[in-house]
Amino acid sequence: MVIPETPNTATFCFRAPSGAWFDYAPGQFLTLELPLPDGPLHRTYTISSSPSRPVSISITIKAQPGSIGSRWMLDNLRPGMKLKAFGPAGVFSFQNHPSDKYLFISAGSGVTPMMSMTTWFFDLGAASDIVFINCARRPSEIIFRERLDHMASRVPGIKLKFVVEQPDEFKAWTGYEGMFNQLMLGLMAPDYLDREVFCCGPEPFMRAVSEYLANLGFDMDRYHQESFQAPAMTEAEARPPEIEMPDAGAVARIRFSASDVEIECAETDTVLAAAKAAGLNIPSGCTFGLCGTCKVKKQAGEVLMVHNGGISEEDIEEGYILACCSNPVGTVEIDI
Repeated sequence: MVIPETPNTATFCFRAPSGAWFDYAPGQFLTLELPLPDGPLHRTYTISSSPSRPVSISITIKAQPGSIGSRWMLDNLRPGMKLKAFGPAGVFSFQNHPSDKYLFISAGSGVTPMMSMTTWFFDLGAASDIVFINCARRPSEIIFRERLDHMASRVPGIKLKFVVEQPDEFKAWTGYEGMFNQLMLGLMAPDYLDREVFCCGPEPFMRAVSEYLANLGFDMDRYHQESFQAPAMTEAEARPPEIEMPDAGAVARIRFSASDVEIECAETDTVLAAAKAAGLNIPSGCTFGLCGTCKVKKQAGEVLMVHNGGISEEDIEEGYILACCSNPVGTVEIDI
């Protein structure tokens, strides 16, 4: 069975020819052998169904620009056709990290393992405490929105939070709008420090989420991610890359060139805090990298900056930083 979901996205539901039931962990993936004209192509896809419904197994795919396997499936795979599958495999599952509270964060088709895990909790009727965050370009591109709404309306322990970059034309949107950031995280899951976090989506998205959490003091041993490109086969692969953090014991030196002021501070201090300590005024607003009010020009040196969208990549390339969320490394010169 083929179920259309959103533009260029569909769910493919498979049954075993023998009638056998499927056994897998929620969040795992399959490898499919696709019979392309130029020869077999192997692609991995996360299972979007739940083992609590073992008679069939489903994958949900979204064709990205330049995709070959996913595009072939959307254009050619029809009911009655057979595919060879390998698996299941992967360690991205809540069953490997039991907890009383979960935080699922996804973007685009990264919602698929979260759907599998949430459906498991829903079907078993088990007490659950899940904050489910999904990000999409528009409301019409939120995959599984109706099914998620249904589960959340029946189970008080499933709390849905959707974020879109922009609303659909001529349709009201009352949810979160913009790029997912630390402020939204705090509003959606105030107790995020107490939760086991699972994240899936494009690499830049997961990198941003892991940086937000690390800089907020989250225990990163409780953070787990799954890549679009290479699903994790081991726990080591499922760990996020090491995030560079300010050295708590290191001393930095900041020179504010326009004011002819130089100050020593800890690398854990922000440029904004150091400026205030030196009696200088850098205009600021939100103080967590969202509004962009504290943008200043870095003339020399390096800083560690984790922002929430308050500065563009073009500004960063030109040497600008946000003083409120930039930590100096070594000697830094700022045009203030």
